[in-house]
Amino acid sequence: MYWKSFRIHFLTVICGTGILVSGILIIFPNLGNPKNRAFSFPEAVALPQWQLKSSRAVEPPTEKYQQLLSQRNYQYTKNGLTLDIEMRYLQNLYHADVDALMKKYTSIKPSTIVRYQAGIGYYGVGVDKQQAYLSACINPQGGSTFTHPQYRQNRYLKDINFARLIPVLLGQEALIDKRCLWVYLSMPSGNAPPESNYEILKKAWVSWYQWWQPQFPKP
Repeated sequence: MYWKSFRIHFLTVICGTGILVSGILIIFPNLGNPKNRAFSFPEAVALPQWQLKSSRAVEPPTEKYQQLLSQRNYQYTKNGLTLDIEMRYLQNLYHADVDALMKKYTSIKPSTIVRYQAGIGYYGVGVDKQQAYLSACINPQGGSTFTHPQYRQNRYLKDINFARLIPVLLGQEALIDKRCLWVYLSMPSGNAPPESNYEILKKAWVSWYQWWQPQFPKP
């Protein structure tokens, strides 16, 4: 009975939030997409136990991908292992599904297993072309997400609060902040079992997330 009552209250809050958001967007139609500032990824980001080997900015093809504001690739090494990390700063994400992003922006054919890490959020792991990978979306607020429902719930629960009312009404911030730092980590799968590679990627991801979430670009 307790779980049934909780579920009813939870669904009521979600539905009420959706109605409130829809009403505000009708009254203030320009609140949805304020212009985001340019952002340049740092040349170097420390990753515990890994050594930075290279870092290069990649000029986004804005004519083709208008949601992509900037991107940078990092490569790290450790005990003969090579770890590649691709960072992309995206805006106006109406469908923030990481599998869909991989299909749109890369040649990867995702075969993803979605997992959850306490204190971090959701992420996905898989193997493609002898490369083990881990990918997720770092959000402006709240934990990381992988599927669009996770992203949408995160946005409604974290973005709508009175502390953001004035910036939203002034057009400085979006009512629903549809931005994401999309992270894609990969390493050669070799002959190691997938779970072994996933564990290495997860440890790197946890450190990477803990550094980046507080550094999320200001709108």
